[in-house]
Amino acid sequence: MKTYLFEKEAFKKLFDSLLNSGLSFEYSQKKHQISYTDSGENCIKIRLPLNINFDAKKNVIQEQEFLNYVLIMIRSGIGSVGFFENFVNERHKVFRAYMVRKKQGKSQIKHLKTKGKSRAGSRVRLQETLDFFDDINERLREHFEEFRIDRIGISCSETLIPYLYGGKVGTPFEKQDSRIFKIPKHIQNPTYEVLMETNEFLLKAEIKVSEQGREILAGYFSSNDSEQIDEEEEDW
Repeated sequence: MKTYLFEKEAFKKLFDSLLNSGLSFEYSQKKHQISYTDSGENCIKIRLPLNINFDAKKNVIQEQEFLNYVLIMIRSGIGSVGFFENFVNERHKVFRAYMVRKKQGKSQIKHLKTKGKSRAGSRVRLQETLDFFDDINERLREHFEEFRIDRIGISCSETLIPYLYGGKVGTPFEKQDSRIFKIPKHIQNPTYEVLMETNEFLLKAEIKVSEQGREILAGYFSSNDSEQIDEEEEDW
C-alpha cells in the first residue's frame, strides 16, 4: 500500500474522476473518509481535507465555508493546544511537565501501572502529571468559553486519556462528543512546529491505495500536486 497527499484542488479533480469511474464506495463520517472498492476488493481510501464536506445523499463535495476547531496533541511530558479560526491558527500553547523517569525513560503513569506507588520523586512526577492536564484543560475551557468550536482533533495515547478526562479540571466536552475526531497521524513530539505541520496535513487529502488502486489512478500520481509520503502493508 502507498500513501499520498493531495492539495485540495488536485483532490477535487481526482474525486470527480472517481465519481465517474463506476467504483463502489462508502463514506465514514467518523473518519471523514471515503473507501472505494473494485470487484468487491478495497482499493482506495481517501481521508478528506478538513475544509471539505461530503454530502453522502447527493455524492458531492463542497468547501467548508467556515470552521473553528481545536487540535490537542499530548505525549508524556509535552502537549500542545491550538485554536484555529477558519483554518488559521489564532492561539496556541505548548505545555511541559516532569513526567518521565530518567533512568528508565518511562513515564510515571506507566511506572505506576507496573510497579505501584513509590518514593517522593515519583509523587512529584505524578503531581506534575496531574497539574499538566489541569493546565491543558484550563486552556481548552478558555477557548470554548470565548469561541464556537465546531471540531475537536485529538492525538493522545490510551495511557494518558483517563488523565485528560479525569482531572480536577475537566474537559469542556464529553468523551463521546460528536465533534471529536482522532488526528490520523502519529505525533511523536507535539511542539508548536508539529502543531502547524499537523494542521497543514489535515487540510490536504490523504490517499491510500493498493496495487489495484495504483493502476486505477496511475495518471494522477505523476502530478506535481501529489506527494508520496509512505509505503506500508495494511489490513484493508
